[in-house]
Amino acid sequence: MKLRIFYALATAFTIVLGLASRNPEIFLPPFIKEYSGDTLWAMMVYFGFGFIFPKKTNAQRFILALTFCVLIELSQLYQVDWLNTIRHTRLGGLVLGFGFLWSDLICYTAGIILAWTIDRLAIGKLTSKGLSAS
Repeated sequence: MKLRIFYALATAFTIVLGLASRNPEIFLPPFIKEYSGDTLWAMMVYFGFGFIFPKKTNAQRFILALTFCVLIELSQLYQVDWLNTIRHTRLGGLVLGFGFLWSDLICYTAGIILAWTIDRLAIGKLTSKGLSAS
């Protein structure tokens, strides 16, 4: 099994959890319902960077993911027609969001820390067993 496959599976699993967290038929406590989507989105970004850049260090993936998430959140302060048209598609809304919230930055940071921790614990053990980055 290659490391890139692990990151692909982690990304896919995180996407499934994120979409499930938005499903109105699934009961989640209000706090979890409110903040889990943004937290899981940031985890997906981290694992996605792991898939794209499997040879980068955990710290580099952490910085890439956090920078990407912060830039996306800051882009929500920029409201122009062409960008809002993209935001009003399902995929555009999921990726770009709609309005700037400080709480999203906290969720992104928490999600990336969680993904980084999973990376350090689970993936670190797999690489010590010979899992390659290619």
